[in-house]
This record gives sequence, C-alpha cells and structure tokens, in this order.
Amino acid sequence: MGTKENSTTSAATTASKAAAASTPVYPPKPYGKILLTLQNCLLPDDKLTSTPSSVDGLDNETEIDLRILGCELIQTAGILLRLPQVAMATGQVIFQRFYYSKSLVRHNMETTAMACVCLASKIEEAPRHIRDVINVFNHIKQVGNQKSITPVILDQNYVALKNQVIKAERRVLKELGFCVHVKHPHKIIVMYLQVLGYEKNKALMQQCWNYMNDSLRSDVFIRYEPETVACACVYLGARQLRLPLPSSPAWFSLFKVTEASIRDICRRILRLYNRPKVKPEQLEKRVEELKKQYEEARTKARAGDADGHTPSPPLPKDHNAWGGFISRSGSHAMPERVKSPKNNSKSTSLSPTREDVLKHSKRKKRSRTRSRSPSRSRKLKKTQRHRSGSHKSSRTRYRSRSRSRDRESEKSKHRSKHRRH
Repeated sequence: MGTKENSTTSAATTASKAAAASTPVYPPKPYGKILLTLQNCLLPDDKLTSTPSSVDGLDNETEIDLRILGCELIQTAGILLRLPQVAMATGQVIFQRFYYSKSLVRHNMETTAMACVCLASKIEEAPRHIRDVINVFNHIKQVGNQKSITPVILDQNYVALKNQVIKAERRVLKELGFCVHVKHPHKIIVMYLQVLGYEKNKALMQQCWNYMNDSLRSDVFIRYEPETVACACVYLGARQLRLPLPSSPAWFSLFKVTEASIRDICRRILRLYNRPKVKPEQLEKRVEELKKQYEEARTKARAGDADGHTPSPPLPKDHNAWGGFISRSGSHAMPERVKSPKNNSKSTSLSPTREDVLKHSKRKKRSRTRSRSPSRSRKLKKTQRHRSGSHKSSRTRYRSRSRSRDRESEKSKHRSKHRRH
C-alpha cells in the first residue's frame, strides 16, 4: 500500500512540475509607491537652489516679488471672504509649495492664487463658492488700479476663468500628490510661551503671531519645520519688546532647535519689511515676455517634429515634478512581455494583442452599420401585430363579461319584482 501511495504522489508532483514548466512566467509588475508623511513636506537643498521659474529664465528678484504678491492676494481675499486665519495660512503655504514644482512663467499666478483660496477653504472646512472668489479678486484688482468698482459680468470670459480656476485647483492637488496637510505653529507658540513663563504677556504673544503671519509670505515653511519657525517668531518678538530669555543653557535647545536656523528664519522674515514695493503691471510684463519666448520655442519644436526636419533643442520637461513633497519609487511603465519560444502552435498569452483588439473593434463597427434584414423586420411587425391583437382581444373579453354580468343583475331584479306582485 505504501509503495502505491508513494508512486501516485511522485507522479502528481512530476505532472505539476511539467505543467509549471510549460506555462509562461511573467515578471512582477512594478507600480509606483507614494509615501505621505508630515516630515517630507520640506524640500531638500538641491531643489531649493534652482526653481522651475529660474530654469525658464525668470530672475530671482522677480520670482520673490511674484510670490509675495500672490500670498498678499490670498491674505486680502481671505479677509474679504471672512475666512479663518488658518485657511489663509494654508492657502499661502500651498501656493509656495506649488511654485517649487511648477513655473510662474507657464502657470498664471493670479489663477493659481484663486485655486489655492478655494482649496484651502475646503481643507479647513469653510468652503466658498468659486464665483465669490472671482468677485473678490476682481474687486482687489480694481481697488489696486484705482478704477471704478464694477461687478463681474457673467459672460463667456467669466465661464472661461471659472474653468481655469477649477483646472488649476486640480493641478495643484496633482503636483502636491494630494498631500495638502499644513501644520501651523499658532498653538506651538502658545505652548512655548507657557514653558518660558510669558503666557500672560499678551503683547508678546500678539507680536509673535504677527511675525508668524508675515512669515507666510516667504518660503520659510518649506525650508524649516513649524517648531523651528515658532522659536524664531518668539525670538523676534522678545527682541522687539526687549524681554529677556534664558541663555545658559539656551532656551531653544530645550525644543531641539539650533541657533543658526533661528537666525536664518529671522533674516528671511525681516527682509520682507525692507523690500521695495513693485507694481504688479511691471511683474506681469516681465512674465509675459518670457511666456512669449516659451510659446515661440514650443511652436518651433512642434513644427520641426511635424516637418520631419531636425527639431529644435528639447524644452525642459516638468521641473521638480511632485516637488519633493512625496517620495515616489518604482515606475509606472508597463512591464515588457517575456518572449516565448517560437512554435507553430498558437500563443498561450492571456492578454489580447493589438491586432486582436483592432479586429474586434472593426467587427463592432460593421455590425453597427449593417441594416436590418427584411425578414427580420417582417418578424418584428408580426410580433407587434400579435401583441396588439392579443391586447385588443383581452379588452373585448373584459367588456363582454361586464355586459353579461349587467344583464344577469337586471334579470334577477325583474324576477324579484314579479314575485312581489
């Protein structure tokens, strides 16, 4: 008995091995992985040095002015829309993050600012309609240019602008990898002041909050963690009001923050107050010039590809795609097929080839274009007539039954009367 069982099991194993050897082996499909954490919202130094706008030819000063102008627009629009301060702060941080992934030359700053306001209002659970956001931005522009205040006309231009804002909002979400969480240091400042014993000093707390709100116009929140920004705001507020802070040991060492990072943040915040104000028209002219150059190079590249001649130098692709806010691994490319040995028999691949798909689509088109045969149409007409006839016959049956019942009831009434008499 034992020998028979061993022989059957050995035969089964050999058969399974042969079947496994005959079936084609495909490699595992590599899919991209996205890691969303609160720590990878900070950009590395290599991406902070060369921005997408600088690659497109925009100088550093103009880029900083455009960033400041966009954040000021978001802040002013948030005040007019009666948004909470947290929503305005979230919109400004998202605005700064986006333009480290995309260029100011290729994507309009004002449209992106509108999209960031709409997105931040949804994130902080205080949503506003796109129409209200467009009206507020139009109002800010009219007041800045000292023009007569007129409402937005609901014409084709308004519909086009609304669609642009919706597309810009989707683009922001895509480039940030839907990682739109922002940790604000408002509560952190209060905690640090409680540790330092200044929680009852309202002037110091207000001063720290003012510095923190002003720092949103810079790229501080992309370079440093919110705890470091909170320490820098406390440092600036204490220096402004001339209040002493513990120095031996240093108070910021308790929060694991270095003095070099605090001083760097303080310099970046104080530079905002020393920058001269630039008219938005000058910034728009500079961006329009670069945009024309970009469009001309793009059309030349397309014309060269279409004519078959040597194309112009390739344009830079999407700079800093995903912006470093999410870490991406793997590739989204389709895996190559494993080439099976050439045999006269049919291929054993389960996936259909391109020729099969084309044949199937052609068959579908032919079947749609074919007209119905006359015999089929006659059959349909007969069935329709039969159905209509059966329906009519049922009606007539119901009527005849009801008439017979009425006659019987009349006869019974007549008999009862005759009996009485």
